[in-house]
Amino acid sequence: MASPGRRDAPEPPDFAVLKRLARDQLVYLLEQLPGRKDLFIDADLMSPLDRIANVSLLKQHEVDKLYKVENKPVVSTSDQLCFLVRPRIRNVKYVADVVHADKAAGRSRKYKIIFSPQKFYVCEMVLEEEGIYGDVTCDEWSFYLLPLDDDLISMELPEFFRDYFLEGDHRWINTVARALQLLSSLYGPFAKTYGIGRCAKMAYELWRELEEEVEGDSQARRPEIGHIFFVDRDMDYVTALCSQVVYEGLVDDTFRIKCGSVDFGPDITSGDRSIKLLLNAQDKVFAEIRNEHFTNVFGFLSQKARNLQAQYDRRRGMDIKQMKNFVSQELKGLKQEHRLLSLHIGACESIMKKKTKQDFQELIKTEHSLLEGFDIRESASFIEEHIDRQVSPIESLRLMCLLSITENGLIPKDYRSLKTQYLQSYGPEHLLTFHNLKRIGLLTEQSPGETFTAVESKVSRLVTDRAAGKLTDAFNSLARKSNFRGISKKLGLIPRVDGEYNLKMPRDMAYVFSGAYVPLSCKIIEQVLERRSWLGLEEVVRLLNGNEFAVTDPAVEDNPTWESQRVILVVFLGGCTFSEISALRFLGKEKVAETVPDCPLARGEAKDPALPPSD
Repeated sequence: MASPGRRDAPEPPDFAVLKRLARDQLVYLLEQLPGRKDLFIDADLMSPLDRIANVSLLKQHEVDKLYKVENKPVVSTSDQLCFLVRPRIRNVKYVADVVHADKAAGRSRKYKIIFSPQKFYVCEMVLEEEGIYGDVTCDEWSFYLLPLDDDLISMELPEFFRDYFLEGDHRWINTVARALQLLSSLYGPFAKTYGIGRCAKMAYELWRELEEEVEGDSQARRPEIGHIFFVDRDMDYVTALCSQVVYEGLVDDTFRIKCGSVDFGPDITSGDRSIKLLLNAQDKVFAEIRNEHFTNVFGFLSQKARNLQAQYDRRRGMDIKQMKNFVSQELKGLKQEHRLLSLHIGACESIMKKKTKQDFQELIKTEHSLLEGFDIRESASFIEEHIDRQVSPIESLRLMCLLSITENGLIPKDYRSLKTQYLQSYGPEHLLTFHNLKRIGLLTEQSPGETFTAVESKVSRLVTDRAAGKLTDAFNSLARKSNFRGISKKLGLIPRVDGEYNLKMPRDMAYVFSGAYVPLSCKIIEQVLERRSWLGLEEVVRLLNGNEFAVTDPAVEDNPTWESQRVILVVFLGGCTFSEISALRFLGKEKVAETVPDCPLARGEAKDPALPPSD
């Protein structure tokens, strides 16, 4: 991103080309089934498809009718059926049911399955087991990356988090590697690659294998992305568990941002229908408030309303010629801005009502106490009350997980008590939820007698560094639940502020959590980029369980004409939050303002903030 007053800094990459490539490939695949056809679309692909190709484009390529893949009989009368689906077993079985039903009715049709983003071997196995392998043709829509904004791209893989971090399924790592290969082929090689986490390391190594197969083409290109940073989601669960207080995060929590857009209902639109609003930098109102702490948003919107009214009032003193110019050049833009302003004011009012009902201030206070390690018993009592009042099953779980991670696991008595109360309030069907949360390290109980920290200190005194390295995997599951306090102290994640934190003029990334906490993931990125390596962060890396790496491309790094490259791509594997995206944008602006070479504007790849993707 160009620094103020600097002409030599490169422009950020144009990610719109990713959209064009995906659209062109989809058109090509549809044309492989010539003639009129009906298209059945996986529900998870509907929103991404809407961003890539509209209905009129599909109609131009002989798509007659569109259907959603759902568990009910097919009513299509077309002789050709095309299925655009994720590579899931249930989707393949859905197609098999359609084919079997047609055979039973004596009907002959052509069937084509387009898997996105890629086809897995297990899908072909299911086709064979169902006895329809020869009745269908299969293809891949290699749709890896969706640009959501000028500085945000997503893989839109909601199952990534669960499949990898819970089930240990590595199949999506190949998808990530292919996405990285696409980026390097379009935007040139990366000067430096950093990463931390097991998944990050596997994705990097597989990507390098793919790159070596096609080495040569991208090396001659000027890099448009200077550096790339991989972060596993399980490196920092705490940030994902904290309540979001930046405007975009609250809009997501309240209305759910899906694929870069949000549906505002009649209560927001002041009409009789809902409106789907695209949330990106083209929305001038949203662009100015998206990263702001919510306490600042109403003031901005009020000032914006006054400015708009003043621009409208200018008409009163205009002559005919001036009025004509005003109508032709400014009026349309003012009306659009007025419409957007009205929607965002309505959204803010709705957020305020809902957050007040849920005792939002008390919730934030409890989270801050847990992060700082103060008033733990009082916080536990708040969680119990939260559960007993049945405020929100998700929020109650989130608070329990936050308590568990910050306190190195719950003591057995508290774990049993909270679990029992939760199951009584929300139902016994959540037993599996507790099992999964324990497996993944989000909600655990301490071992009788001593926590992992005590065990670790004894082990470190008894074995050499080499032997301790071999014990890393043995302690892997325990390490996930026991090191937040140590990491927080080492990195200074809890700011020490004299007086009240100024949210209108924030001085660090902690503003995204009201000045109480700097997102761990973002702090790691900041520290590594400032040091240009992991040097000096060895203790933090150990507490995070290692798997860090830093790799330099000498051909790119040593080229003096590329030294001013200032763009960094941050890849969150397993999903990220809008709080982290806002923090990285803040970090990028700070570094650009300082005009320090090689401290670029941070770019985030969102992988479904809710959890999972990559996205």
